[in-house]
Amino acid sequence: MQIRPAQITDIPAISRVFDAARIYMRSHGNPYQWPGSYPGEIEIKRDLAHGSAFVCLDTAQKICGYMDFEEGPDPCYHYIEGAWLSEDPYHVIHRIATLRQGERIGSFLLDWACTRAQAIRIDTHRDNYPMQQLLKSRGFRKCGVIYLETGDACLAFELNQA
Repeated sequence: MQIRPAQITDIPAISRVFDAARIYMRSHGNPYQWPGSYPGEIEIKRDLAHGSAFVCLDTAQKICGYMDFEEGPDPCYHYIEGAWLSEDPYHVIHRIATLRQGERIGSFLLDWACTRAQAIRIDTHRDNYPMQQLLKSRGFRKCGVIYLETGDACLAFELNQA
């Protein structure tokens, strides 16, 4: 597998990754994390404009994963019920998703990000147990609860390798 910056021509493939992730979440007890068609083309184009959109390619060079990986700070992370591990500068991961489960694509994406930043923050919904387990397996620690712009409460995790 390899990771590269996403391109505008990747939008249909990234959309398929998001669709597969929504189906997986709903079938595994997490029906509320990505409502409707979120995330979609609007979010992908925003990530592309910021230069923070990355795709994971499988051995056949097909897109099998996606994440938004950008420098903080993130406004949603200013207030936390709990405490961050540090106040060091950090990167943020949003919209991490895989086309298929059980192939370690999510692990590959996280490991790649961990080689590019000392501190990383990420959030996920309370019902997203697979993501919580993945984060813990990669050394992320649960720090508390943050609130998205929508008002949704999410579990906040941080990895600090300093």
